[in-house]
Amino acid sequence: MTDSFPTSARQPAAEPDAPGSPPNQAQGWEAQRKFASWRWEALRTTFWLVPTVLVFVAGLLFVVTFEIDWAAYYGHLTLPFWMRTESADAGRQVLIAIAAAVITVIGVVFSITILALTLASQQFGPRMMRNFVRDVGNQVTLGVFVGTFVYSTLALGSVAIGGPRGVFTPHLSIAVAEALLLVDIAVLIYFIHHIAKSIQLPEVIAGIARDLTAEIDAEFPEHKPDLNEAAAGCGKSAEELMKLIEDRGGEVPANASGYLQFVGYAQLVEIAARTDSVIRLKHRPGHFVAAGRPLAAVWPRGAAQQVAQALAKAHVTGPHRTLMQDPVFAIDQLVEIAIRALSPAVNDTFTALTCIDWLSAGLRRVSGRTLGEGVYRDRSGRVRLIEPDPSYARMANRAFDKIRQSARGMPVVMIHMMDALTSIMEQTTTVAQRRVLARQAEMILQSAVESVPEPNDLEDIRSRYRHLLVKAALDDPTDPSPTG
Repeated sequence: MTDSFPTSARQPAAEPDAPGSPPNQAQGWEAQRKFASWRWEALRTTFWLVPTVLVFVAGLLFVVTFEIDWAAYYGHLTLPFWMRTESADAGRQVLIAIAAAVITVIGVVFSITILALTLASQQFGPRMMRNFVRDVGNQVTLGVFVGTFVYSTLALGSVAIGGPRGVFTPHLSIAVAEALLLVDIAVLIYFIHHIAKSIQLPEVIAGIARDLTAEIDAEFPEHKPDLNEAAAGCGKSAEELMKLIEDRGGEVPANASGYLQFVGYAQLVEIAARTDSVIRLKHRPGHFVAAGRPLAAVWPRGAAQQVAQALAKAHVTGPHRTLMQDPVFAIDQLVEIAIRALSPAVNDTFTALTCIDWLSAGLRRVSGRTLGEGVYRDRSGRVRLIEPDPSYARMANRAFDKIRQSARGMPVVMIHMMDALTSIMEQTTTVAQRRVLARQAEMILQSAVESVPEPNDLEDIRSRYRHLLVKAALDDPTDPSPTG
């Protein structure tokens, strides 16, 4: 499967250039951007990949050291005197001690990891477990210990092999096993520090915020190439095609239920160009798709069967959402932590305020970007793929709705949300964005009027609301109604 085509781009899909043809402008831009594939994302969220790689490396290392030891055994080279073990039995005892110690520590590391995952599930929510599983530090720690155990076991099996020069003792292999044991001690110290740090709530929140920023940059890039307006004007417009699809299009049902995790946009553009059709996707990554329900619509209707076969290979569904092509998932993770913190059972207001700060940072970043129209064209400039527009209102509402509903009667949270909305307002670029934020502020004020009994607290919230409206008016003095 090919990597995803950028959600916000409205340029031709990157197809191979014909001999003598001018370079595809979008193709050059796409070559500079690296998109993680859904396969890589799936492999990252496992505990077996990195340990398997390190076990393989340990096996190769043993092959190298064993060959050197065998060459030294036959006198082809001489090892330093400090690398020599007193006897084969002494070397065997050293390797047995190393293997026994390492396998014991592996059990401890595994137990600590499971405990951290359990705490993460209980405190942060079950959706946060994937963040801990995909943590490279945890995977490398487990892999280093398993690799050391495998290496020591292989070296142990080579001790006292009979030969023409007497008993064989792998001096270098034993020395390397001892060196790996020192590395394991350093890794164990790092692991204890890493676990103690990674389960701290501010670190978890900041990590999710980094994922949100990275996904915003991937889906809504700040610098995009100039589009070829002449090519973009070829064929029917997106509005005309959507009308044709609605009236005379054929539906493509979903084959399996689950969350849409990945869509291969470039593949769909290619199959649509090959069949001279237009595809209208019904869902974006992150939406839940039920088997048998329409996944897409195709015009003309006769191309629906071919498109259905291509679509089955160009999208991935699963039992959970991922960050791939879905920045809203990171927003939902931060919101989940915030509303858990605001629950009466936890009552951790400062954690909720931290989540609001990071949510405002993410929305400030996306407010300065141009969200695409969900329209994809082929190389000739004809519209081939249409998907639901990425919505600024959806992201802003998902960031504040549930927190606002959970913060009724909490003036400090309402004031902080007002300040966050004002901060985001400074980065907005359109009147529509400012109206979305002003609507959220209006609902916060209404909730405060209904739930805050203290007049001074209520006046503070009203003061923040008036300040936000001034900011909205200053951003666009010609807009008479920023609250729309």
